[in-house]
Amino acid sequence: MLRRLTERKEWKFFAVLPRAAPGLAVAWWAILLLRGILPAAFAIAMGVLVGAVQRGDSLAGSLALAGTIFVLLQVLSPIHQALSTNLGDRTAAWLYDRLTEACVRPPGMGHLEDPTLTNDLTVARDFDLGMTGPPLSISMDFIASGMVEMVGGVASAIILARYAWWAPIVLAGAWLATHWLLRESAIWRDRNTEEVRGAQRDADYAYRLAVDPPASKELRLFGLARWTIDRFIARRTRLHELQYAATRLRERPVIWSMLLVISANVLVFWLVASAAVHGRISLGEAVVYVQSAVGVSMIAFGGFSWALDGAAAPVAAVLRLEPAMRPAGALRSGNRSAKATPAHGIRLRDVTFAYPGGAAVLEHFDLTIPAGSSLAIVGQNGAGKTTIASCCAGCTIRSPVRSKSTASTFVSSISLRGVRGSRLYSKTSSAWNCRCAITLRREAHQTIWCAPRSSRRGRRN
Repeated sequence: MLRRLTERKEWKFFAVLPRAAPGLAVAWWAILLLRGILPAAFAIAMGVLVGAVQRGDSLAGSLALAGTIFVLLQVLSPIHQALSTNLGDRTAAWLYDRLTEACVRPPGMGHLEDPTLTNDLTVARDFDLGMTGPPLSISMDFIASGMVEMVGGVASAIILARYAWWAPIVLAGAWLATHWLLRESAIWRDRNTEEVRGAQRDADYAYRLAVDPPASKELRLFGLARWTIDRFIARRTRLHELQYAATRLRERPVIWSMLLVISANVLVFWLVASAAVHGRISLGEAVVYVQSAVGVSMIAFGGFSWALDGAAAPVAAVLRLEPAMRPAGALRSGNRSAKATPAHGIRLRDVTFAYPGGAAVLEHFDLTIPAGSSLAIVGQNGAGKTTIASCCAGCTIRSPVRSKSTASTFVSSISLRGVRGSRLYSKTSSAWNCRCAITLRREAHQTIWCAPRSSRRGRRN
């Protein structure tokens, strides 16, 4: 039971907050609890004030108590909102730092090309762009508001128990039942289906084409700006249609919720009014119990809101990616040293390569790049240009993906097989530089420049 609880994404989300910003997290929780308790305390203060008026006692203390609580109710809300914004920003920055470290720490590139990690990588990378929900800086305020109302409803129910032990059970149970009756409309639970993820990826792709400088210049050059905007609107509209279909209110659950809530409230309020009329409770007590009965309704509007579902998903994705990326991006290191190895040319011999679960990208591929020459590799998207560049770096062929055992990468006739990975990149990175131009034409190009050691002095890219 405890293990299932700790594995839930909501638990992981709240566990991350003190790790991202300990001081802000403590202040956020403290004000959340205080805001939740204050409505119940205000009901007690009003009862004390009415009782003092009825008895003719001094009103100074009761007025000061009621005024202090009222001021706190007004002041703490904007303070908590500001704290939520700062805590959301700090948490988002912490998640991006963890994601960046998880992506760059493995020496290979297999973890970035592994299709089993693509969905989590997409969720973890784009969660703060507002594509499928508000950024964390905004979501934190929604989450806080929902939890404040839940705490306030529970506190009011505890006070109502002083009138009759069954009253909070009846009233709180009725309001709490609305969460179950309207559960399908509360949270978009099927956001991780293939259709939703596909629409999200397409919308994000069109968004990147429009806002990233290299691609956006090409859009304007070839007159494709309107096509991109229409594509983005269509995918975003589809996302909203899927969300509406999943979360719209259903007629029958709404009717049952109304009947249950109305019946419970009529019963409790009628009995409280009857007790006040017959003198079983004082007027001040009646005020406290009536306000507490009203406050119990916050249970229906509080709890874990829809914003928590969207905010917790990237946290769980980042925490899953960290351990999964290490083995996926590991390189099989050899036992030969690359020290004093010349870096004057690159040659691929009999390379056959395929990504996990896909067809062969390269088959029996041979390539020689003489020292001091430039080579432009031209082809459509997905033709294998980046794969060839990765093979030239000795990265892809060493990653845990399917490749032919006889394939080899040579730098100046020295095979990179068996070379220790820690020494490999210092040699291959100085042997070649790669520039990639992405266009919307049917062809793109990948340029590989290989220069001898003597010609690289004074030239840095």
